[in-house]
Amino acid sequence: MAPTKVDFKRELRELYGAKRAPALVDVPELGFLMVDGHGDPNTSQEYRDAVQALYAVAYAARFALKRAGVIDYGVMPLEGLWWVPDMAQFSIEDKSAWDWTAMIMQPDELTDAVLAAAKAQAAKKSPAVERLRLERFAEGRAAQILHLGPYVAEGPTIAALHAFIADQGYERAGKHHEIYLSNPGRSAPVKLRTVIRHPVR
Repeated sequence: MAPTKVDFKRELRELYGAKRAPALVDVPELGFLMVDGHGDPNTSQEYRDAVQALYAVAYAARFALKRAGVIDYGVMPLEGLWWVPDMAQFSIEDKSAWDWTAMIMQPDELTDAVLAAAKAQAAKKSPAVERLRLERFAEGRAAQILHLGPYVAEGPTIAALHAFIADQGYERAGKHHEIYLSNPGRSAPVKLRTVIRHPVR
C-alpha cells in the first residue's frame, strides 16, 4: 500500500510561511530531533557535526517510514534555539556565548524503533548521532517575522520583531528561535529566507 503523502510546510504554513511583517502565532506541541551545544555556529565544529547528524537521521527516518508504507513527506527545515543564561544579555554580536539546540521537526509517526534504526544507520556517517534525541517541544504564543538576506544582517529584523512584541503589550519569554528555509550552500546570501521567532507572555 502506498504511504500517505503529507506536505508539512503546507499544513503548518502559518509557522513555516512567515511574512516580512511581524505577526503573532500560536505554536502547537511538535516532535523534533534535537542536538544541544554551545558556541558560535559559524566557527563551531560541534555545531557542524550536530547539523550533519540531524540531517543524516532525518533522511534515514523519512525513507524508512516511506518504505514501510506509513507516510511520505519532505524533510523539514533546520531550526535553531539560541540563548544565554540571562536573555537580557543576548546579543547577535557575541555568538561565542550562545547555547543552542539544533533541531528538525518530525512527524508523529516516527516511533522509537524507527528512530533507533535510523540512528544506527546514520552513526556510520556522523559521530554526533549519539547526542541526538527525539523530544516534544511546545512553544505556545510567539511572534515571528521573515528575514531576507544574510544571517549577519539579522539585527534590524530582530529589532523590529522585539519592537512589535512590546507594541502588542507582550514581553519576550523563552529562547530566540530561527528556522532556516533556505540552504546556504545553494542560495546566495542576499536570497536566504529565515523565520525569526520569539515566544511571548
